[in-house]
Amino acid sequence: MKKIKSNNIQIKNKRATFDYEILDTFTAGMVLQGTEIKSIRTGKASLVDSFCLFFGSELWAKNMYIAPYEYGSYNNHIERRDRKLLLNKKELHDLQEAVKTPGVTIVPLKLFINDRGLAKLNVALVRGKKQYDKRAALKERDDKREMQRAFYKSY
Repeated sequence: MKKIKSNNIQIKNKRATFDYEILDTFTAGMVLQGTEIKSIRTGKASLVDSFCLFFGSELWAKNMYIAPYEYGSYNNHIERRDRKLLLNKKELHDLQEAVKTPGVTIVPLKLFINDRGLAKLNVALVRGKKQYDKRAALKERDDKREMQRAFYKSY
């Protein structure tokens, strides 16, 4: 069997960790069309402003951007189409029950290629942060940065 090397493609949604409190994470497969995997392997995708919704009992990623493949022909993919996520029934049921709680939603965190060469999406069950929580996170990050500067300055 031919072993496929992963080239460590990881596309992260940095805004999600700032805007949301992460409750639980899941790794889902994705149903892709044609040239989408080639664009992901070149790192031309974005998770900004993307979210997940249930249609019936299926989970779909909406507004995820995957750039058109530059060497593709007339049958290149649509950039922001809805993509079905693949999870097992228990995970889907758990997510569907959790989303019924007010203020809880599902957001993509990271898109990556696993060691078998398949595109996977880390999705998280999240609750929105309040404005004062965001300010506290910024202050904590600035304080850490100042401590690191002071530590390295002393050497």
